[in-house]
Amino acid sequence: MPRSLIVVVLLAALASWAWRSHVERGDGQRLAALARPGDIRMISSETCGWCTAARRWMTEQTIPFDECFIERDARCRADYEALGARGTPTLVVRGQQVIGF
Repeated sequence: MPRSLIVVVLLAALASWAWRSHVERGDGQRLAALARPGDIRMISSETCGWCTAARRWMTEQTIPFDECFIERDARCRADYEALGARGTPTLVVRGQQVIGF
């Protein structure tokens, strides 16, 4: 593979990463400005990698959220089942279910 092609691919990857980071920061800032304590509840599982990523991102963005774990909390498990959720994290935002992160 010619060096110039490698450089172009690396520059494209870097630009893509920079753009995603910029967009995510903007999304986080907008959400942090709108969200109030009690607006977001995250139903998690102890072994869920996406839950860890969502928790980390919301914490970094200073977005207020409550979290419960289906393995530890019977009410959390019951809410998860009542929602008919199919995976974690299940986010409940102002009463509306959002699956995934």
